[in-house]
Amino acid sequence: MRRPAVIILILILATAFSAKAQLFYTGTEYGISLGGSQYFGDLNDNYGFKFVRPAGGVFIRYHITPYISLKGTVNYTRIGYDDKLSSDPFAQRRNLNFQSDIVEGIAQAEFNFFRFATGEGGSRFTPYLTGGIGVSYYNPYTTLNGSKYYLRALGTEGQNLSGKRYGSFTACFPIGFGVKYWALPGYNIGFEIADRLTTTDYLDDVSTTYIGADKFPTSVTNPNPAYYLQDRSVEKTPGEPLGRTGKQRGNASTFDQYLMFMVNFSFQLKTYKCPGYKVRDTDYPRF
Repeated sequence: MRRPAVIILILILATAFSAKAQLFYTGTEYGISLGGSQYFGDLNDNYGFKFVRPAGGVFIRYHITPYISLKGTVNYTRIGYDDKLSSDPFAQRRNLNFQSDIVEGIAQAEFNFFRFATGEGGSRFTPYLTGGIGVSYYNPYTTLNGSKYYLRALGTEGQNLSGKRYGSFTACFPIGFGVKYWALPGYNIGFEIADRLTTTDYLDDVSTTYIGADKFPTSVTNPNPAYYLQDRSVEKTPGEPLGRTGKQRGNASTFDQYLMFMVNFSFQLKTYKCPGYKVRDTDYPRF
């Protein structure tokens, strides 16, 4: 065989091998998430959406099969609410508010309704269910006369007196659903909405009852911010405090929650190896 013919044959084989190699992608996916969040709890017990705040994060997703994936996520958001946003007369008079930064680390499992594999022509889109477990950092705060106060340290419901101060971390259990779609081979987009069930009733620093203003000594020369923040009804009705000892301040029968709704952008790297699960070569478009 002449040399030019050998060279041409080598080029044809290399091109064919390269095209074939582009059909496969690693089972690991890297991505970012952008969206928003909303808190539900003692200050928002009617599940209103009047304090939506931005949220964002990064994630790694591993495809065990075209139907099951595992995802590790780190997200940040800020939650909060204000009794002024409520239509309930008691809440409006109670006049409490809070905000808190939330940093969460979560492990999730995803269960696809349809077969999903990036680059595979017949497996381009699927809705899915998701559930998992994680941990969230929180530290509620508010402002008084222009100054910022972290509420956990103040013990507004008498935690410092009882020795039962709540912590800065809570377990969380995301439960939700989403959709996935590969826009280009190796490049995926999606949307997910998942509620975070927690094991604390103090995301908002409100849970049980008032313990009485007398438990927070204060004076003109040495003002105690806890005295003013444990019962802010006097800002609405001076001389008529709502916070009598033992009166309901929150609802301790349920834990607080927060919802996150995120748009996901991710990519998978090309590989020369076939994925661990069985693929259907005939379904792949030739790019």
